[in-house]
Amino acid sequence: MNDSTQPTLWGLIVKTSVVHTVTYFFMGILALTLLNYTEAFSTGVLASFMRPTDSPWVAAGPMLQPIRGLIFALAFYPLREIFFGKNNGWLILWWVLVALGVLSTFGAATGSIEGMIYTIIPTSITNYLEVVPQAFLLSAILFYWVNHPEKKWLNWVLGILFVLIMLMSALGVMAANGMLQVPT
Repeated sequence: MNDSTQPTLWGLIVKTSVVHTVTYFFMGILALTLLNYTEAFSTGVLASFMRPTDSPWVAAGPMLQPIRGLIFALAFYPLREIFFGKNNGWLILWWVLVALGVLSTFGAATGSIEGMIYTIIPTSITNYLEVVPQAFLLSAILFYWVNHPEKKWLNWVLGILFVLIMLMSALGVMAANGMLQVPT
């Protein structure tokens, strides 16, 4: 990848924020449904530190993900030649996200090495079923989008999904705060 095809900082911030938010939302919905987060977060050890799934903060979560996208992009930018300038850059990016963001966090997060050592929360394969695939999708889609700026359809699809997710998140906050009547 030469300098003319390198992503700009602003372009990488926008694309990373959009892709992270979209992949975060879809993997979160899958995990919420398939891993039954509503019950898991309201019972046992998780109930002592996880918000219930009907919390306004949980509804606001997707709307706040562009902040994480910004932070990711600021970390990716100095390494853009490695992540976006090589054929296997997406795989390197995925491994960095998994290694630093899942397995070796500085805090004692569930599923991390620190979490296994310092918390009483049991670790199982389900700890990874949401975050590892989300890191994979983030890496693969972002790599493709950065390296194929001519694919205008991708701008539209991801842009529309991003806007819909922001709207759904805002409506979720309103509903959780009783500002919107949701039919039952």
